[in-house]
Amino acid sequence: MDEKMPARRRTGDLTSGPIPRTLLLFALPVLGANVLQSLNGSINAVWVGRFLGEAALTATSNANLVLFLILGTVFGIGMAATILVAQSVGARDLPEARRIVGTSATFFFAVSVVFAVCGWIWVDAILNALGTPADALPLARSYLRIIFVGVPMMNLLSFVMTVLRGAGDSRTPFFFMALAVVLDIVLNPLLIRGIGPFPELGIAGSATATLIGQTVSVIAILVMLYARKHPLRLAGANLALLRPDPALLRIVVFKGVPMGLQMIVISVAALTVMGMVNSYGSQVAAAYGIAAQLWTYIQMPALAIGAAVSSMAAQNVGAGRWDRIGHIAMSGVGFNLVLTGALVALLFVFDRPVLGLFLSSDSAAIDIAAHINNVASWSFILFGVTIVLFATVRATGAVMPPLIILVISVLIVRTGFAYFVRSVIGEEALWWSFPAGSIASLLLAAGYYRFGRWRTMHMIEDRPAAGEPPDTGLGVPRQRAHLSPETPNG
Repeated sequence: MDEKMPARRRTGDLTSGPIPRTLLLFALPVLGANVLQSLNGSINAVWVGRFLGEAALTATSNANLVLFLILGTVFGIGMAATILVAQSVGARDLPEARRIVGTSATFFFAVSVVFAVCGWIWVDAILNALGTPADALPLARSYLRIIFVGVPMMNLLSFVMTVLRGAGDSRTPFFFMALAVVLDIVLNPLLIRGIGPFPELGIAGSATATLIGQTVSVIAILVMLYARKHPLRLAGANLALLRPDPALLRIVVFKGVPMGLQMIVISVAALTVMGMVNSYGSQVAAAYGIAAQLWTYIQMPALAIGAAVSSMAAQNVGAGRWDRIGHIAMSGVGFNLVLTGALVALLFVFDRPVLGLFLSSDSAAIDIAAHINNVASWSFILFGVTIVLFATVRATGAVMPPLIILVISVLIVRTGFAYFVRSVIGEEALWWSFPAGSIASLLLAAGYYRFGRWRTMHMIEDRPAAGEPPDTGLGVPRQRAHLSPETPNG
């Protein structure tokens, strides 16, 4: 008989209670984890830059670009698993959730190992393809090879955290992300310089610190989950679920790849715009680079709210609570307008003092960066709304429309505007391309949310779609869900 969770409200239950409060409390730890990750990268860059110089900093920048592309490739698989887990938890079907965890974990880890091995073998070819400067190439090679060793542990930690969020727990991932970040930050200078009993490893020490932090954290979170007998842990007879289920694996791949491609689309657009920015000289490039760093923080609330909306909406889809989906989306939009809007307003008021942290006060790049922020930063409020709408429709399995919308708005509209209009208004076209792309994405996303067929779709066939009554037989055995890798417009 399939296991059923009791009808009373459970820890991690996102299908009952006040929607705005539940969504906000779930999103805050996700936001905290995102902030920690960004601070980790910034602080490590300071250690490398101060101790090892510009060539080493260039090496880590090139290596981190490779790592981002790898993580982006497997990101979609993790997201697909998260949505499936959330739907199963919402339906109170733990055996199905465990099957999803087992198949996804094996495939996720296997893909990570393949990336690690291939990266180790072809590290020089990868760095040469990126055009890594000659003086930074040996350093980047040393750094990246250790990072490749750590890729399976990094991806496994990411997978466990996303699955827990799908199950309605965002606090546990935050605590273990904090553990990884603290270890990384503390060990970086010790292993770079060989302080105390630690060996002096140079740039390899920075990568080793990351490897240790991620490995310790993933082991610790797994030990904790098994010690507390978490409902989704695989133990005893359930270890057989680690053998991939072909039908389930197919849906994870078919739904996961388009979500991963969304990150690739955004990365390609960013690299294209950066190439155009570079043509205007180092001063403009420096100003844009600093502005882009600030935009990373501006977008964090929207990304956290989007992750929370995705998990919450997916649980409610699984529970057949379609009456709550619209309220979840609108609450997410409201929180994005308030939080992202507040950050944009603060940047507008305090832009020069903040920019002064990165550039000398007499640098002409400060004026350029301030102008770039004034033109482009407000558009991230609009893009944040798009992220929330995407998160809502993806919770039902609609993954292709968001990808198509991003291709149109980010690759075609944004980069096309930047490329063609700059012959008319010069470099101003680069900055105005961000509002152009954000307006296009919001209009298309809102149109699909309002008129698209995402409400009729489902990743698992016996989950009720909009308008269908949910299965309320809590004491009745549930048949195993039938998986559908492709549904109309999905």
